[in-house]
Formats: sequence, structure tokens, C-alpha cells
Amino acid sequence: MISDRGFLLFLAGIYTFLALASAIGWALSRRVASEGGRATVENLNARIRAWWVMVTILAGALLLGWTATILLFGLLSFYALREFLSLTPTKPADHWPLLAAFYLFLPAQYGLIWADWYGLFSILIPTYGFLLLPILGVVRGDTEDFVPRMARIQWGVILTVYCISHAAALLVLRIPGQDGRSALLLVFLIVVVQLSDVMQYVFGKLFGRTKVAPIVSPSKTVEGLVGGVGASILIGTGLWWMTPFSPLAAAGMSAAIAVMGFFGGLVLSAAKRSLSVKDWGASIEGHGGVLDRMDSVCFAAPVFFHLTRYFYT
Repeated sequence: MISDRGFLLFLAGIYTFLALASAIGWALSRRVASEGGRATVENLNARIRAWWVMVTILAGALLLGWTATILLFGLLSFYALREFLSLTPTKPADHWPLLAAFYLFLPAQYGLIWADWYGLFSILIPTYGFLLLPILGVVRGDTEDFVPRMARIQWGVILTVYCISHAAALLVLRIPGQDGRSALLLVFLIVVVQLSDVMQYVFGKLFGRTKVAPIVSPSKTVEGLVGGVGASILIGTGLWWMTPFSPLAAAGMSAAIAVMGFFGGLVLSAAKRSLSVKDWGASIEGHGGVLDRMDSVCFAAPVFFHLTRYFYT
């Protein structure tokens, strides 16, 4: 359980910010008259309402302790994997690999984190999952589109279970002088990566001119990327007190998180475009599905975890 006074004050600040955003959203809804403007404001207010729920769920899990937080991220992986595989073509012959993905490798991955078994946690899915999933698929004898079918399942498990689980794995890092504060690393990651997304969107809307990848994601711009990463570095540097990092190291870690988060969003946008869908799901009002909200985390969490583990443990 987090009882750090600084974290509690920071959480109070987040709720104050959300209250201010809600007040601004309410005021805009009263003032905007055009149909297009009302739609934009309603989408903004939907996103703010969703952030109230998401912040409260994460804060509640952190306050309850690391078991509750690991369970939360296990559920996020479950729903993200379900969204991914529900939109990618599978066949009846894929029944066994799918069962193994959901009910063997997903709980085993998070169970190993809870048990603090890094040696097996780090290779379970990339090694044993990679090998076992196609073995379970081939025994059914259906060879039609076998390679793309198995690749989709393998990639989905790597992306939504293995990569996301690195966020929860921050809880069990043993850093000298940081006893009882490892959960703050998770807070640091989530705050930086999510605010990076928000600030990239804001700077892109205000100043965006040059498209980064117009075919993949027309809304992502160089100006949005630079502004979002710059804002993330400032935010992360200001939160250095949560971490074992110096202010300079916090700036570097924030840059790595923001850049990898950007590429996570870009890669998942390409995946959605290849599947001809706008969102991975509709479970989070104004945001799409769980994977739409976790796409940046998928790429940022493993890099941040291993940088921290290499330099600070």
C-alpha cells in the first residue's frame, strides 16, 4: 500500500486538475452553440469523465497494495488481448492456442510477477509462449493461413500481455534506498506516458502542420510530437522526487517513455488501419477500447522497466 505523503498530495493535485477540467468542460457546453462545436465539447467531456474513472481505479488499486495493482493490470491485459483477437481473423482450429493465451500464459505471466520470479517472467512468453502456441495450433491439422493466424496470436500475446505486464513488474523492482516506493515508479510511468499522449494531441491541434505518417495516422504531426515530448520531459523532471532518478535522469527517462509511447500509438494505428477499424473497442467513453488507452504503455513500459532495472538495481 502506498502511504507516501508526497504521492497523496500528488493524487490530490490530479483530482483538483480533473475538477478544473470538468468545470471548464461544463462552461464550454453552456456556451458553444454550433453543432460541430457541441460535438467537440461533448467528446471532451466524455474523455474527462472517463479520466475520473480511470484515475480512481488506478489510485484505488495502488492504495490497496501491489496484489490489487497486479490484478488490475492482469485484467487490463485480458481485455486488451480480447479486443485485439476479436478484430483479427481466427478459425476453429485456433481454439487451443487461444485458450492457452488467455488461461495459461496471461495468468502465469502475472503470477510470476507477483512471485517476484524475474528469470522466468522475462522469458515465459517470448520463449515458451512463442513455441507452444503454434504447436497447439498445428495439432488440429488446419494449414490454411497457418502462418498469419499463428503470428496474430503470438503478436497479440506479446503486445497485450508481455509488454503491458512490464508496467506491473515495476512494483517488484528492488532499488537500494527505495523500499516501499517501487509503486511510485509505476505512477511515474503512467503519468508521463498518458500526459505525453494528451500534450501531443493538444500541440498537434494548436500548431500541427507537418504530418509524421499521413497514411498511418493523419492526426499525428511533428509539432505535436515535439511539443508532447518536450512537455513530458518537463513533467517527468518535476516528478523526479517519486523516483530514484536525479532530475537529469528523470528527464532522460521521460524522453524515452514519451518517444516509445508515440511509436506505440503509431504502430497500433497502423494495425487498426490494416483491419479497417477506428478503435479497438468501445469500453472507455470517449477513448475507444482498453487497447486504445494502453497502446503507448505497450511500447513504453518494457523499455522503462529494463532501463530502470539495468541502471538502478
